[in-house]
Amino acid sequence: MVTLAHARWFTTSDPAYDWSFVLETLSLVMIVSAIVIAIGWRLVAPFFPRPELGFLGFLGRLGPWIPRLLAIHAGVSLLALAARLEFLVPTLALPDTWYGIGLGILEGIVGVWLIAGWRVRTAAWLLVIAGPLGMLAYGVVPILERADLLAVGLFLALLPPDDSQVGGRITVDPEQVRVALFGLRFLTGVALIILAFTEKLARPELSLEFLDRYPAFNVLQLVGGAVGFEVSDLGFIQFAAGVEILFGLLLISGALPQLVVIAAGIPFNATLFFLGATELIGHLPIYGTMLAVLVYGSRVDTAAVCSWLPRLDGSMRTMPARASAQ
Repeated sequence: MVTLAHARWFTTSDPAYDWSFVLETLSLVMIVSAIVIAIGWRLVAPFFPRPELGFLGFLGRLGPWIPRLLAIHAGVSLLALAARLEFLVPTLALPDTWYGIGLGILEGIVGVWLIAGWRVRTAAWLLVIAGPLGMLAYGVVPILERADLLAVGLFLALLPPDDSQVGGRITVDPEQVRVALFGLRFLTGVALIILAFTEKLARPELSLEFLDRYPAFNVLQLVGGAVGFEVSDLGFIQFAAGVEILFGLLLISGALPQLVVIAAGIPFNATLFFLGATELIGHLPIYGTMLAVLVYGSRVDTAAVCSWLPRLDGSMRTMPARASAQ
């Protein structure tokens, strides 16, 4: 719960941006710490076996069905949002105009199409295109905050389910997986980093309102009270932002993917017990992304490409590591 979920989904205020909070000492310490830890994580990763948690190897059997599962995650989220007259995000209400009606129809069609699972590549490109179309109505930043959903569209456009196989099963090709998975990791990580600023560091009032409604989310205050020290809501917001930036950087890095997904999965899943259907609908694409990273990070043939980062010369760059004993 240290990520404060998506505070804007559960608050009514829309405060202006104030970057002075970003420049406070603790905020800067959390940002720099996240960057240093992410770099250190990447540097030590080659000393671990790959996969790093060999006992999770059985999860790799889901590899052929990841595109189909991702399509279902995104499709259900889109269809539920369209039914609630919201566009891509639980807080972006569809405008009562011809343009808003068009966006809602597009969202619903793509949602049904992805769930149906036939010729998904076309639906996936429509989902990617929905991002720029949404920017015309809502602005750039609100859509960039939802880059995790657009990331699923990009992944499926590059690596769709196989219509010729039962259940859309694909033949897992590490070369295909590395590019599609990088796009998924990168855009989802960027979304988390952007949210750390737009919902916390640059607009702390938004998170303060959220904590007023859900004080139990300040877990540091609960723990601190038990051992005799206080953690203010503002201090917790700075800490939560740092954690969110760290998770975003680790996801982009791709190093030790199994450990990253397990660590990130705890706060992302814990919030469901408190925030219910809205949280589930909004986070379904992220759950799908975490599943994809975990599954491909648990396979001997694709674990190495989970940490692929493109170089300026376009060549493949992965971290050498010894294979895990199977």
